[in-house]
Amino acid sequence: MQPHKTLTKAEEQIMQAIWSLEQAFLRDIMDILPEPKPHQNTVATILKILVDKDFVGIKVFGRMHQYHPLISKDTYSQSTMNQLVKGYFEGSFSNAVSFMVKENNLSIDDLEVLLAQLKKKGS
Repeated sequence: MQPHKTLTKAEEQIMQAIWSLEQAFLRDIMDILPEPKPHQNTVATILKILVDKDFVGIKVFGRMHQYHPLISKDTYSQSTMNQLVKGYFEGSFSNAVSFMVKENNLSIDDLEVLLAQLKKKGS
């Protein structure tokens, strides 16, 4: 999987909206953004950046632009997770999981449930 450019927090918030809507006009995106909502011009600028970064495509309907994701949420999540693990945990997912357990972000019970689910998927 090719690593993609990363998103800022603001860009990621807009992408979350586009991923959930699948295709949307600016007003649709504005409608589902949480309060406090950014200004519409700010969202329009972020959409242009997302288009430039090849995260979002546009269909033009007269003066209206409909936006759709060019990268899936799963693909972006996987790429982001891989970059995080590579940058902070020497590329080891087990080091990342150990860190989460040590920091109490993931309990042993959670790990056992996860392991059971993974074993079930594998069989």
